[in-house]
Amino acid sequence: MIRLLDVLFSLLGLICGFPVLVLLTLVGYFDTGSSIFRQERVGKHQKPFTLVKFRTMAVNTESVATHLASSASITRFGQFLRKTKFDELPQLWNVLKGDMSLVGPRPGLFNQEELTSERAKRGIYKARPGITGLAQVSQIDMSTPKLLAETDQKMLKNLTLADYFRYILMTVVGKGSGDRVKG
Repeated sequence: MIRLLDVLFSLLGLICGFPVLVLLTLVGYFDTGSSIFRQERVGKHQKPFTLVKFRTMAVNTESVATHLASSASITRFGQFLRKTKFDELPQLWNVLKGDMSLVGPRPGLFNQEELTSERAKRGIYKARPGITGLAQVSQIDMSTPKLLAETDQKMLKNLTLADYFRYILMTVVGKGSGDRVKG
């Protein structure tokens, strides 16, 4: 049932949001010269996939977890994208393709070894990673790998259809701050 909802909502979001996606792509191009950000992430069964987002940081920013990146690397337009969570919109393509779900554990980087280990111990990789979830709306980010993995496990163990909609709604209305960038 969740996969069907993922496909329907991501397809609907991509079709209805197409004008916004085009506008953000154009503005992002003028902001950084490269509006789309692609990065290899840890997916279901620990298989790699390419996550797509709108670029919020300068092109030459080091590929590290967000909480390790400097806030100086975030562009002015990137600040807007992050605040509105519009930077996440291209991930609807990842959801449509089946790499991700709308709700699930945020996909980490392969160099986040402690997080990968904590999640592997708890069976988190049996699920598709998600755009949002319990950790995100609870403001738990990747700087606390054990707590994040425990929260992901709790979410996956207890996830209901009502929770699925609740986490999406909470994200849309601005609950949670996602991964924080150091000052």
